[in-house]
Amino acid sequence: MPKRMCRRRGAPSFRFIHEDKEQTFTASVPRTRRIESLVEENEMAAVILDGTKIAAEIRGEVAAEVKAMTAAGARPGLAVVLVGHNPASEVYVRGKVKACEEVGIYSEQHTPPETASTRELLALVEELNRREEIDGILVQLPLPSHVDSKKVLLAVDPAKDVDGFHPMNVGFLATQRPGLVPCTPAGIMEILRRSKVAVAGQEAVVVGRSDIVGKPVAMLLTNANATVTICHSKTRDLAGVCRRGDIVVAAIGRAGMITRDFVKPGATVIDVGMNKVTDRAEFERLFAGNAKREETFRSKGSTLVGDVHPEVAEAAGAITPVPGGVGPLTIAMLMANTVRAAKLRRGALVPAS
Repeated sequence: MPKRMCRRRGAPSFRFIHEDKEQTFTASVPRTRRIESLVEENEMAAVILDGTKIAAEIRGEVAAEVKAMTAAGARPGLAVVLVGHNPASEVYVRGKVKACEEVGIYSEQHTPPETASTRELLALVEELNRREEIDGILVQLPLPSHVDSKKVLLAVDPAKDVDGFHPMNVGFLATQRPGLVPCTPAGIMEILRRSKVAVAGQEAVVVGRSDIVGKPVAMLLTNANATVTICHSKTRDLAGVCRRGDIVVAAIGRAGMITRDFVKPGATVIDVGMNKVTDRAEFERLFAGNAKREETFRSKGSTLVGDVHPEVAEAAGAITPVPGGVGPLTIAMLMANTVRAAKLRRGALVPAS
């Protein structure tokens, strides 16, 4: 039986009460848990769109496809290029390699030294382009400052561009042709689709216009028949524009910038941000009274927050948490993109699903 999370006025803790019906908004959301947020007496907390659970479903589906393809002699393969020793990049790459192992995708890691030149990296990419058993090539960013990053990325065969950043794949997305879509935007659409959130005919507001998230997710939403507005640093009355959105996607890289005033009641909010908060005053602005977050902040000296202020859960109908929302979908969709690349490239060698 679903749960609602309420709080008695003035009490810092929450109590759960059962009920017979799930909360409804634009569309029902079956895969849910409840957010740890301050809500008014008898007012509902937002439904949480559980990215971790959805990512696990996708990985399971990918693993089944990989098993069938491997049995047919067409095991998908991913090559990751990691230049130098950037600790954060090393963590990301380890996660991607581990994910490959879990779903059965062949993977290999190339680690040129920090001193590698643009010419040397171009030669490595060209070699990977030629190898038939490699279906996906991922060049981990950032590259060293002396390397021409754009030149290296453009050298990746668009058919193996599992990041979906190559201009040819961007063009395919814009014109609704088969291609490879950037992983985070693709993951956002999977969250909406699998959570049965209506998109067609809805107003969607995307806050952020990056090539990696903002622009491609706006195109995907448009292709799904939403009416889309893209906002940025020059947008006038940003809060007013956001309040029009039935769906709000926040991808700006500013901790807790999207507050309750930006969101109309019942809207679905997708929080792409991942910001580390270390300042006590900033922590108090975002999490005052949240005992669980306070414990984490005290023990670690930091906590994570998205681009959406936690108070938005008081108004939203559904929201992705940070962590555990969009993040897990990014790697899951990288796995899915690698399988898709193998299918598009190898054609007849791949068994029908």
